[in-house]
Amino acid sequence: MIILGIDPGLAIVGWGVIEAHRGQFRPIACGDINTPAHTSVESRLEIIYSELNRIIGKYKPEEVAIEELFFTNNITTGITVAEARGVILLACKQNGLPIHEYTPPQVKQAVVGYGKAEKKQVIAMVTSLLRLESPPKPDDTADALAIALCHGQAAGSALRDYFNQ
Repeated sequence: MIILGIDPGLAIVGWGVIEAHRGQFRPIACGDINTPAHTSVESRLEIIYSELNRIIGKYKPEEVAIEELFFTNNITTGITVAEARGVILLACKQNGLPIHEYTPPQVKQAVVGYGKAEKKQVIAMVTSLLRLESPPKPDDTADALAIALCHGQAAGSALRDYFNQ
């Protein structure tokens, strides 16, 4: 199964494409979509939509795993990230892709084995599980690969039903 993992954002959208087969994972491609600061939100959303459609067309994922929104203190930032996430979901839906959503603790649990793991632990496990020569950069890309791995691990198990309740 080819999985596209997405870490949504407005300034940076991390993405990673992996192949999952019988508990084994192979990286295919990863990167990030950057939108310029001081650009209108509408223009940034258009960039995200266009670039994501290009990525989907190029790598032909079979399923998408995306991180659910996690709000901390800044609700204004949360709103624009939610708008970006909406555009991402729309692009995936229009391309006929099944969408699976995971919370940050679910991703950490699946990849590290501890739902409150620190970012450096997640990055280390992503690097190890995908046998990468170096840690993926930026962190948003590493997070997207972790989300794809989470789905790859959950896809063939009872965890899939649990995560997608």
